[in-house]
Amino acid sequence: MSTKAPVLSSSPTDVAAPVPAGNPDTKNAIHKVTQECSSSQKEPAGVTQQNQRMESALGDAVLRFLRIRKGPKRPQDDPNGIATQASIWDSENVKEYKDIYLHPKWENWSAFDPKFLWTWKEEDQVRHKVDWKIMVWVCVMFAALNIDRGNITNAVSDNMLDDLGITRGDYNVGQTISRVGFLVAELPSQLISKRIGPDYWIPIQICCFSFISAMQFFLKGRASFLATRYLIATFQGGFIPDTILYLSYFYTGTRLPIRLAWFWMSSQLVDIGVGFAAVGLLSMRGILGYEGWRWLFLIEGMFTFVIGLASFFLMPQSPARTKSWLFPRGYFTDKEAKIIVNSVIRDDPQKGGMYNRQGLSLKQIWECSKDYDMWPLYALGLLFGLPKYPVNQYLTLSFRGLGFNVIQTNLLSIPWIVGSCLTMLLITAFSELVNNRSIVAMAEDAWLLPCFAALIALPDPIGPWVYFAIATVLLSFPYTHPIQVAWTSRNAGSVQNRTVSASLYNMWVQVSGMIGANIYQPSDSPRYFKANTGLLVICVWMCLIQYPGTFFYYRWRNSRKAQKWDAMTAEEQHEYRTNTTDVGNKRLDFRFAT
Repeated sequence: MSTKAPVLSSSPTDVAAPVPAGNPDTKNAIHKVTQECSSSQKEPAGVTQQNQRMESALGDAVLRFLRIRKGPKRPQDDPNGIATQASIWDSENVKEYKDIYLHPKWENWSAFDPKFLWTWKEEDQVRHKVDWKIMVWVCVMFAALNIDRGNITNAVSDNMLDDLGITRGDYNVGQTISRVGFLVAELPSQLISKRIGPDYWIPIQICCFSFISAMQFFLKGRASFLATRYLIATFQGGFIPDTILYLSYFYTGTRLPIRLAWFWMSSQLVDIGVGFAAVGLLSMRGILGYEGWRWLFLIEGMFTFVIGLASFFLMPQSPARTKSWLFPRGYFTDKEAKIIVNSVIRDDPQKGGMYNRQGLSLKQIWECSKDYDMWPLYALGLLFGLPKYPVNQYLTLSFRGLGFNVIQTNLLSIPWIVGSCLTMLLITAFSELVNNRSIVAMAEDAWLLPCFAALIALPDPIGPWVYFAIATVLLSFPYTHPIQVAWTSRNAGSVQNRTVSASLYNMWVQVSGMIGANIYQPSDSPRYFKANTGLLVICVWMCLIQYPGTFFYYRWRNSRKAQKWDAMTAEEQHEYRTNTTDVGNKRLDFRFAT
């Protein structure tokens, strides 16, 4: 086992486990575990000697659920085995590394202890507690956002456009303006969140967009429709990167993807509930002389506003600061907080580089924005989801145009959501099991490709149930957005870059949505042959060029870094760590996830 300094990485699967040089008990315990995890063969720098740890994040859960065993017994199969991950904090230079990596005002100092050890059983118990106390409520908040963001599709099925005297072109403009609002608000929202803390800013966002959504009850025409579309999106923009930054305080790099899969799955599951609720709410048409879609906006907006108010009390600042007047004993015991904090900071020492009430300077924002190593991920954000937007946006309108009534339309919009939930979980599990993101994430466009081929090839006119079947299969695609969001977070390399890159990635996703909202044009209706042909070409491009190119780019960058790093002696590596001006993913000891 190498005695060289460990390689910082976007995930533990790329960290070479060192022989700790500090506390003897820590050294012996961790050395034993890492020996059991590693193979007997030599591995180059930057390649894991702890491959099996990765499976505990997601793959293990899937394998246990399916009652499948893979390979020999691993350390995590022993509940009383040491779970403490080897890292730079086991080095004799730990005092110097504290000065390099940890901010003096870091809110988790009280729980940080480089000599602290814990078992797999204790870690699993703590993670379950974090899931229930932190992750579940985060999913509830995201569900609130998606209720107010997506109920427009249910509203238009109730003749909302005719009631307001607006056209489908106006509807397209409204969806585009909504994306513009999202895009414009992304980075400012992140900066506000970083300054006042996501535990304050996220509840404020929810209350604001919920109130505006409820006020859509009073819509009068085109102007008010467009105005509310923009304002709702303005306060929703930034919510997702704000939330992901918040979750990074509680989860390691390998544990975050499955949580993000559940995060997006919660939005899809709520879409099912909203679909059923819409059937009842839209049937309120005529009560007090108002249309059903007005009651839909009012009641759902009031419901999500209550979630926003509750979020002020249910979002702790950080793992080490969970006590409040409502929870005087806090969410976690002192030992549980130490397990959370030390597992996260061992996984990524640079997560302690800022405190969560610290804002970003214009210089930091600029430096992060011009980080060319993140640009391949932004390019993916722009194009990967483009083909799905038009079909999804026009689904209820297409069903109505094919002869389905309001109730049938809303009920037929549910099956694809169930399918998408299942495929998203499976693709995220597979991504972590094979430790690959670029090639696996290609599955979304590969899934969409034959569906668009079918939409183009089938004769005209297309039958209502035939279109339902194709659209349902198409929209049941394996949603790889959670993989790519976690991928962006992993490859950012520092808190400030993680803050900015999360916003920039999501901004490109919003640009994609703006383009997607205008792909289907009236002149190409009802089959949209030209548009679907273009979307087919995009799917082919993503599968053959974009994703493989991203994979090879990051492999090339890691290879270049490894050549320079491996040429150094242990003393030179320590000197580099201590005095280098390189930061984040520009450090020679950082490895990109591929």
